[in-house]
Amino acid sequence: MEVLSSLFYFIVAIGLLVAIHEFGHFWVARKTGVKVVRFSIGFGKVIWKYQKDRASTEYVLSAIPLGGYVKMVDEREGDVSAEDLPYAFTQKSLWARTAIVAAGPVFNLMLAVILYWAVFMLGETGMRPIVGSIETGTLAAQAGFVEGEEIVAVNNIKAVTWRETMETLLASALDAEEGLPIEVKTEEEGAFITHILVIPLAVSQEPKRLFTELGLKAWQPVIPPVVGRVIENSVAAQSGLQIGDLILSADGSDFTDWIAWVKYVQGHAGQKMQVQIERDGLVLMIDLTPDSVIEQEQIIGKIGVGVQVPEGLRESLMVEHSLPPVEALIAAVERTWYYSGATLKMMGQMFVGKASVENLSGPISIAQYAGKSAEMGLISFLKFLAIVSVSLGVLNLLPIPVLDGGHLLMFAVEAIKGSPVADSVQLVFQQIGMTALLALMALAMFVDIERLFQ
Repeated sequence: MEVLSSLFYFIVAIGLLVAIHEFGHFWVARKTGVKVVRFSIGFGKVIWKYQKDRASTEYVLSAIPLGGYVKMVDEREGDVSAEDLPYAFTQKSLWARTAIVAAGPVFNLMLAVILYWAVFMLGETGMRPIVGSIETGTLAAQAGFVEGEEIVAVNNIKAVTWRETMETLLASALDAEEGLPIEVKTEEEGAFITHILVIPLAVSQEPKRLFTELGLKAWQPVIPPVVGRVIENSVAAQSGLQIGDLILSADGSDFTDWIAWVKYVQGHAGQKMQVQIERDGLVLMIDLTPDSVIEQEQIIGKIGVGVQVPEGLRESLMVEHSLPPVEALIAAVERTWYYSGATLKMMGQMFVGKASVENLSGPISIAQYAGKSAEMGLISFLKFLAIVSVSLGVLNLLPIPVLDGGHLLMFAVEAIKGSPVADSVQLVFQQIGMTALLALMALAMFVDIERLFQ
């Protein structure tokens, strides 16, 4: 079911983003007087098509949803009838052709703005970005972070929830070699100070290493080990644990925090424990043997209980954030611009070998992210669509032959020299670009498969 869910949301996401991209080309082509022969979402075998009449555009859905195309009347692709010649792409002015080609990626960036606008207006609920315990020797410790501080802004971008804070931090990691300003509010005085987080390039270019060495984690309150839920027929239920029981100790180890109790249980899978509890003022002894459960390729112990969360604690840790329409639109434009720059910089770093190919995501990873973000709710899925739309827009603007940016480069050369680049030269560059693009796709697939097996 998880695979099917990921596949479904992957098709929805890619279908929408490709449709918007191709619609950009299509709409501007029509507005500039170019006749569009076919508008296709996907490649390969046609599974659905519609055409009002032989003179109108044919709309097509194809079997492979990894792209699309807009076929226009073009003398370079075959003979053009005399009646269609005035509507050919090649007959239009340089500015018109430039606008048609640029429209695809521009529409993707515009979609990202619209999606972020919706996200900011709808608002989201999340954990406040309060810093948890800081381990000695981590990058956070070197920057001077202290447990209990609340992050206010990352690289001058406002931070509202923990998740949003970490997303911005990861997007800014490549800028942190010289120091990344992170503004925080101190717990005791409530003063605002700025920590300068320095992330070496060798760390920032490897996502797994970055998480390990960064050392920033969300604050977790100390919650008394009081049972708030007992799962029916679980080890806890069979041993007599009840809602309201206070865990005092196990095998002589005392507990004052629920997290410490959970870790102890997880570390004693299949091992009998003598647990001391307090119930209605009486101290009782209970024998428990945690079930052995495999999670993330590790065997851990579970007994089937949940914590009793103190009243008002959850509300104090959560924050709801939304913006009025005008402010949301400004924030959406800023967020799209910021992620466009971060994406472009990451691509540049990978091109020169300064960033790891682990930062690449192929169709498998994108499908997984699509499914997981959809499971987390509408806002998460909209944010996923926005960041992929940004990536698609930026990628297509790169001056690589066969991509929109490659065509724009040819138009720039045409503007300088005063005449179109020779077809033979364009063909050579397209072959080079196609080879490079196929190599990149193969590398992304390899990284995807390796990541999947890991």
